[in-house]
Amino acid sequence: MLASAPTLCPAGFVSPMTLPPDRDTLLRRIADALDRLAPPPAPPVDLALADAFSWHAESDRLVPVPSVSRVDLNLLRGVEHVRDILLENTQQFALGFPANNALLWGSRGMGKSSLVKAIHAAVLAQMPADAPGKLKLIEIHREDIPSLPRLLNQLRTEPHRFILFCDDLSFDHDDSAYKSLKAVLDGGIEGRPPNVVLYATSNRRHLMPRDMIDNERSSAVNPGEANEEKISLSDRFGLWLGFHACDQQTYLAIIRGYVERYGVEIDEATLGAEANEWAVTRGGRSGRVAWQYIQDLAGRLRHKLE
Repeated sequence: MLASAPTLCPAGFVSPMTLPPDRDTLLRRIADALDRLAPPPAPPVDLALADAFSWHAESDRLVPVPSVSRVDLNLLRGVEHVRDILLENTQQFALGFPANNALLWGSRGMGKSSLVKAIHAAVLAQMPADAPGKLKLIEIHREDIPSLPRLLNQLRTEPHRFILFCDDLSFDHDDSAYKSLKAVLDGGIEGRPPNVVLYATSNRRHLMPRDMIDNERSSAVNPGEANEEKISLSDRFGLWLGFHACDQQTYLAIIRGYVERYGVEIDEATLGAEANEWAVTRGGRSGRVAWQYIQDLAGRLRHKLE
């Protein structure tokens, strides 16, 4: 009777019914297969490589961002009040003093994310050369919020100061990630590291849709408790900075600022007429609409925005 050939299982494993006599060879093959399935963790990134990083949760790595897409702080018009508040909070944090997490909420396109990036650049330029650690900006995407504790563990012992920046932060129905964020911001055993603050932007003041809060209130045994549960996340932010739709005067001031900054040559009457027409076609005025008009204008005039 002919002997049957050894049976191979997926990933190169030998069936337990046909173990080879050399067990050391088998163990080496198993170890090699496990190494292929779970590669060794990547070495920690050198935080001196850049002033800004992007957090990649799938590999638990910080990836340097060599050039941040930002505008000058002076070009952000119509937000002077909230600009000064956030600037002061960031300055005291960069110098090693206590500071608050900040929630920038309100109308879309009014410079919430632009303000965070511009203030980071402005404060970084003001820091003394002999400062023990620099101010770093780390972007974390909304879908990576559950990995935030792992990121904080990497930053906790670093000498630098870190602004964690989450753009367009909000939560929808059946989304429980907000509970882990609450514990990280304020309430967990370890708490937020003193060298980390979180700056988040959102179109929603309480980070959740109104109907989500209302539904929880109507179906709860104690409606007040359900409401408190939902809005308690935004309470973890010590600063609530509101951004509101701009009027025509502010809208035109934003555009004139860009024209002066980039040296675009156009007469005042034409600029005002075109800018207002552009806002009508876009259905409203905002800093984003103003920038889109400037890009269109510069393109038509063959003028580079440098």
